[in-house]
Amino acid sequence: MNTTILFRSLLLFFLCITKINAQEVLTIEEAMKIALENNFEIRIAKNNTKISETNVTIGNAGMLPIATASVTDNNSIQNSSQTRQDGTSTSLDNAKNNSLNYGINLGWTVFDGMKMFARLDQLKELQKLGDSELKRTVLEKIGQVNSAYYDLVQQQQQLAALDTTIVISKQRLELAQNRFTIGKASKLEVLNAQVDLNSDQVALLRQKKSYANAKILLNQYLARDAKIDFKVTDLVVVDNTLVLANLMDLAQKQNPALESQVINKRIAELQLKQVRANRYPIVTLNSGYNFSDSQSSLGFTSQSSARGLNYGFTASVNVFDGFNQHRNEKVAKLQIENTQIAIEQQNMILNTQLSTAFQTYLTNLELIDLEEDNEAIAKQNLQITLDKFRIGTITTIDFRTAQLNYVNAKVRYSNAQYEAKLSEIALKELAGNINF
Repeated sequence: MNTTILFRSLLLFFLCITKINAQEVLTIEEAMKIALENNFEIRIAKNNTKISETNVTIGNAGMLPIATASVTDNNSIQNSSQTRQDGTSTSLDNAKNNSLNYGINLGWTVFDGMKMFARLDQLKELQKLGDSELKRTVLEKIGQVNSAYYDLVQQQQQLAALDTTIVISKQRLELAQNRFTIGKASKLEVLNAQVDLNSDQVALLRQKKSYANAKILLNQYLARDAKIDFKVTDLVVVDNTLVLANLMDLAQKQNPALESQVINKRIAELQLKQVRANRYPIVTLNSGYNFSDSQSSLGFTSQSSARGLNYGFTASVNVFDGFNQHRNEKVAKLQIENTQIAIEQQNMILNTQLSTAFQTYLTNLELIDLEEDNEAIAKQNLQITLDKFRIGTITTIDFRTAQLNYVNAKVRYSNAQYEAKLSEIALKELAGNINF
């Protein structure tokens, strides 16, 4: 019998060890690294950036010649008749005619009013726009990962608080039962203690459900299996050194939304250059080597062939196009004006968001200090209340009040840390300065 009990104890021990090892401790740095590698939106943004980079070529800008090879073979069978100037006529049924042409031709636009150079610069700016979009996506997703991670930390802290209150509630129930046994308490006191313990266990179960759902959400952001289990660290470290002026300076240089608007203005200016280039002549060099052969069953020439080099140039200039050139330039200028307005609007939005978020950040920092003091006071009050309850000098209602005050103080302290961390993340995201 003793051997069986020992075996079961060892088996239970090893199962517990296995479960603990299965739960990896995921740090915020590891979570961000996984997100950078796996997150779907980030991967799509990376590919879009590669597309923009691939498009930056002088060939795509129209600076290189274009060579085309062609082959044309035409054949016909016809009933033909011909009447000559001298009145004689001839005819032939099923007359065969064929012609074969093949060769290679080269075309090269050597001047187009500098449009090709503006086009190349525009492609480079589009690449920068893609880089900015990638940065915006990365900041947004890393911000989501940070928020989800510290939400888990907060919920983990609340689980610990509920575990503590259940331990206290069990002690209270045990004391009530002991006092009832020796006749110093009524059955009602025992029942009240049992009801409160049950309420605490219900709250713990609900918190475990929220904690499990928060894990699933973080796994989604990390683009990995929702069933992967893990633990997070217990501490929330809030950076309390942020300065609004510094954040605004960083935002002017690094905020992706503002950066995109500045790039859009540059793209609009280059578009105007391309439109203006249509006022200048276009000069294209042409060259080719071609071969032709034709055969005819009826006519003066039964067979002819030719081969050789041809070359030349083409020059054209827009003289009048129904005032479309003037209209296109006016539209392009208005587009530039719109991009400037968008920059000013984005600046205002950014400054407003930073100011609002910073004020929230300062308030949350103060709340952390207050709630930390409240938790310490509530803990001390609970300890004193518990001692008094053991000797029967306070009522169960007073004890329960002290117990709930302690739990609520721990939850509020945890919430204050979490809200302050969210404020910090929001500020750094706006400034384009999240470290990852």
